[in-house]
Amino acid sequence: MNWLRSCFCRAALVCVALTACASLSGPKPETPVYDVRSAVVLSGPNMPAALLSGINDRVNAAINVTVRDTVLPRVVLTIRVVSVEKGLGFQKDRNVAKISIDAASVEDGSVIAVSAFDVTSIAADPKLADEILAEDVAARIRSAFSLSGRSH
Repeated sequence: MNWLRSCFCRAALVCVALTACASLSGPKPETPVYDVRSAVVLSGPNMPAALLSGINDRVNAAINVTVRDTVLPRVVLTIRVVSVEKGLGFQKDRNVAKISIDAASVEDGSVIAVSAFDVTSIAADPKLADEILAEDVAARIRSAFSLSGRSH
């Protein structure tokens, strides 16, 4: 019984110490938010047109319905689809797109933000792979730049 109480006290002490350390790190700084005015999607050769137009249409629709209450730096997004790999995984249903984004200032054209990420989607039907991947990429961009969801 004494052993159990000793283990409990040690575990409680470790939990208190970890909680104290977590509070010392302080709040995370907020990510910058921009007033995105438009977006263009670019890629190299042999990229599926359905993927490119799907990303472009979804992101620009989100830009058009996003309303900002405060004045923010105005930017234009250049979205590059660096590469796409389809039919990965055991069931050949996983698709991966590598995306790079530059946010350029509307006022002087300078790049003020850069982002790069990979998006993985699952599509059981290969005919729908480009549309599903386009939606997943657009969702990631909407999230990263605090854009509204799809327009209704």
